[in-house]
Amino acid sequence: MTKTMERRSWLSRLLRDRRGNFGMMTALVFPVMLAAGGVAIDLTKMVMIKAELQDATDAAALAAASSLANDGKTVAQAKEIAMRFLKSQMTTGGSADAEGDQDEKDKNDYTSATVIDVKETVLTGDSKSFQVDVATSYTLEFNPFTRLLGQTSTKMNARSTAESGTAEKKHSISMFLVLDQSGSMSFITNEKDPDKNKKCQNHTSSNWYTANLPETSPCYISKIAALKTAVASLVTELNTADPEKKYVRTGAVSYNDKMLATVDLAWGTATALTYVNAIAKVPQGGTDSSGAFAQGLKKVKDPAEETIHKNKSGQVPSRFILFMTDGENTHYNGAANNTKSDEETKKSCQAARDAKIEVYAVAFMAPQRGQDLLKACATTGSNYFEATNMAALISAFKEIGSRTAATVARLTK
Repeated sequence: MTKTMERRSWLSRLLRDRRGNFGMMTALVFPVMLAAGGVAIDLTKMVMIKAELQDATDAAALAAASSLANDGKTVAQAKEIAMRFLKSQMTTGGSADAEGDQDEKDKNDYTSATVIDVKETVLTGDSKSFQVDVATSYTLEFNPFTRLLGQTSTKMNARSTAESGTAEKKHSISMFLVLDQSGSMSFITNEKDPDKNKKCQNHTSSNWYTANLPETSPCYISKIAALKTAVASLVTELNTADPEKKYVRTGAVSYNDKMLATVDLAWGTATALTYVNAIAKVPQGGTDSSGAFAQGLKKVKDPAEETIHKNKSGQVPSRFILFMTDGENTHYNGAANNTKSDEETKKSCQAARDAKIEVYAVAFMAPQRGQDLLKACATTGSNYFEATNMAALISAFKEIGSRTAATVARLTK
């Protein structure tokens, strides 16, 4: 056999030989597998630390804002409080404080990595507002496997802002109630009167036209009675926030197939509550919300409201309309019309939106068209409430009262 043939035979055997292939594949793939595993571990850790970092800046900003408004702390003291909160959050049991992370601990000096800025604004009178910004960063050292890809670490950032005001700077508001007292408000809810022996006229859509409707038991609570209870829950929230009647002004108007009597905005809630409680136990008439809503808009939009608030509390008021119905519009200016009132009411709702007047809308056991109108009028989706029973109505009014009377520091970003 010639040398050329021997070489060809040897090369052929080598090419056919599969021994050692697994070792070669392992040598090629194993580093990639290690790197992939390292990346998975570090990604999980990044997500956890990022969340902890955001929670820490949130807590620090809120703590500082609260101390400025409620405890009379100076700006320097508030910054110290914010730093303590941040360090406490990041060095107590979290992922950033896990065992084996000494290199990270050595490289993450929160004092130098954190910027705390406090903006203090002097308002009318003795009141002040504060804005606290907290920004920090954290350097995560990758594990040796991830470093096989050439990256040794990454920096994560977090930022939070909180606002607060001194006790003198309460949330000054003007609120007008626009309430339905059409005939359907006489109808019963599904709530029974606690007095089991009590009898009453249980009005429904099927017996509404029955003359001298007899009293029966059990006695169900009517929609109008439920509304009065709901308004009382709203009033309680506002009174709690403003016991001295220095920051809250309320008024009210009601409607059936036309706009009914109006009570002007006045300090506190007593005048508006008295008005609501005086509504007839058995309301009558169709439904036309256009005139009443336009009236409420006119009252809260009046420039004199701002002057009245400034003269007493030094505040520019936030302005609200609470719009409620249990039905759908059937009239316009006293005449039967199924569309005009909706059109005009929506125009007024848009005018309120343009004037930065916030509208809360409550549909109480209302049909679809009534719901659609109130959804269109509510300033945002969260300002719309759909109450299908008395308990839900009371809850909606209480929530609206709580929101509008809010005085505590709030996280804004």
